[in-house]
Amino acid sequence: MFSFANPAYLYLLLLIPLVVLLFLWSRMTRKRRLKKYGKMTTIEGLMPEVSKYKPWIKLTLWVLTLAMVIIILARPRAGAKSETTKVRGIEVMIALDVSNSMRASSTDDPNGVSRLQRSKLILEKLINKLGDDKVGLIVFAGNAYTQLPITSDFMSAKMFLNSISTDMVPTQGTAIGAAVNLAMNSFSQNEKSGKAIIIITDGENHEDDAVGAAKEAAEKGIQVNVIGMGTSKGSPIPMGGQGNFLKDDNGQVVITKLNEEMAIGIAKASKGVYVAGNSTDAVNDVDENLKKLAKEDLERIVYTQHDEQFPVFAWIALALMLINMFVVERKNKWLSKYNFFTKTVKDDNK
Repeated sequence: MFSFANPAYLYLLLLIPLVVLLFLWSRMTRKRRLKKYGKMTTIEGLMPEVSKYKPWIKLTLWVLTLAMVIIILARPRAGAKSETTKVRGIEVMIALDVSNSMRASSTDDPNGVSRLQRSKLILEKLINKLGDDKVGLIVFAGNAYTQLPITSDFMSAKMFLNSISTDMVPTQGTAIGAAVNLAMNSFSQNEKSGKAIIIITDGENHEDDAVGAAKEAAEKGIQVNVIGMGTSKGSPIPMGGQGNFLKDDNGQVVITKLNEEMAIGIAKASKGVYVAGNSTDAVNDVDENLKKLAKEDLERIVYTQHDEQFPVFAWIALALMLINMFVVERKNKWLSKYNFFTKTVKDDNK
């Protein structure tokens, strides 16, 4: 298959007829000017070394060189194909808490890195460890929404990850159960493939039965791991502006704490693991638990790199330019003694 990376440049080939027309116009103008000095047959006799054909040869070389340069700009490519390969891996759905409490500091310092920002850093490291696995992304607050369906495209997963904020879910709250249920319905139908859900939250569940949802996931053979964000001491929730924090109806600053007991209960209900988000081993601990799952063949389409063909046209253009440098418009003296267009008449009297 032959294609061009920048096909728009091919429109420049329309310049070639214009170049030819300009050449014809210049030749006609030259001929009219010469006619002012006499008959063309007489004038041509006064310029014996001027070739009639060399200008056309040089024009052809210039036109071909221009065409080669335009094709180089369009970047011709060949050999593109796709092939389906089998890789062994598991399916992982990530459910990320984006409720307002995730704006709070992940440490005891109110001005520390937010829980959501630290969650993104942890997830990016975790995605890098997934290898041949498949990953999907769900965000939740008062309700859960699929951000990225299950895929092997980790670059897209990281791209979506960077765009996540606490403003993307209209209903506030922390519906961990809804996130688990949505994640369970997001896996493929491959029953042999190991499946896991990773929940990243501060554990302040106010909406549903998260432990019950985790037990249901365990019955289906789905492992639920929880990464807890925040501390037991808690932190205020920034609301924009330095030192401006969320307050309750009595004007008191709201302190949001990590509900570690809830997070541990969710993980235990599905034979998963609970790790603290502030731990330096958080990513490794979750990864080690994922490795225990059975790995099954997962289909993945791999697109091969196109073979760039522009070097071929570059060499042709260079050769044409070199040839053009040695082509002069006057006649070659060594060819002047040959007559290729008239027949020599033999004189029988000699």
